[in-house]
Formats: sequence, structure tokens, C-alpha cells
Amino acid sequence: MGLKCGIIGLPNVGKSTIFNTLTNLEVPSKNFPFCTINPNIGFAPVFDRRLIELKNIVHPRNVLKTFIKIVDIAGLVKGASQGEGLGNNFLSQIREVDSLIHVVRSFENKNIIHVHNKIDPIKDIKVINEELILSDLDICKKNLSSNKPPKGVDQDFFFKGK
Repeated sequence: MGLKCGIIGLPNVGKSTIFNTLTNLEVPSKNFPFCTINPNIGFAPVFDRRLIELKNIVHPRNVLKTFIKIVDIAGLVKGASQGEGLGNNFLSQIREVDSLIHVVRSFENKNIIHVHNKIDPIKDIKVINEELILSDLDICKKNLSSNKPPKGVDQDFFFKGK
């Protein structure tokens, strides 16, 4: 199975625009929060110069290129871990990918809405990171409250921490 990469960030920062560029698709990219509700899925080719070199040496009938699955995930807002915005739906989509591309807006344009009405990339990064941490913490609490260690965790280690 190939690598799945999710594109995350606040609403209206350019996630769908980057998705369209990577996948050569044309999903809607509008000037309002939550233009993307359901995740958009596409594939981006991975350029590997070694394949070209091998092709020139071996002369195969065909060459199969590899692709990365790209998932355009809806915008995250402060409080998502508590259900704000698309909340838990957004966070469950993140759990299904292997890596993240975090898109942060750092350009000024009065015609493009920003959810905080102010461009502050550092604050925006903190909002996303805090929501991811809070979501992970919630999952840990649920696992601890069930009195069962998560799969793959040593039982002695798990219960000593209580």
C-alpha cells in the first residue's frame, strides 16, 4: 500500500489549491470557510530519476511509476477537538493518513477571508498543533479509562503509569 499524505490547516489557507496543483485535479477552492467538507482524494506522481536510469539500462516493456495518495482535509478551527467546526470528523480524517502537509497562510489579501481576521502564521500553527495534541490526549484518556492497554503496549508499563 502506498503512502497517504493529508493536507491540513485552517480554513481558507490554500489547502485545496495545493491539492489541485499536486494532483492535477480541479476541486472547488472558494473564498469562504469550509468550502471543503468531505475529503478530496487524488494521487500525485513521485518523480524518481533512478527509474529513468534503470529503464535505460534494462529496457523493460513498461515502467510503473509510484504515486502518493493525497487527501485534502477540511479546515481545522480552534476547538475542533471539542467539536467546533467539523471537529471530530476532521480529526478522524487525519488519523487515516501517514504524513501531513501543514499549509499556513502568510500572505496579505483583503479579498480573501481569514478565520481569525488577522494574518499570524505562528498563531495559526499553534492552533493546529494544539488541536492535534488535544485530540491525541483525548484518545489516550479513553484508552486509559477502559483499563486495557492499547494494542502493542506492554501491560506492566501501561499499568505502572496509573
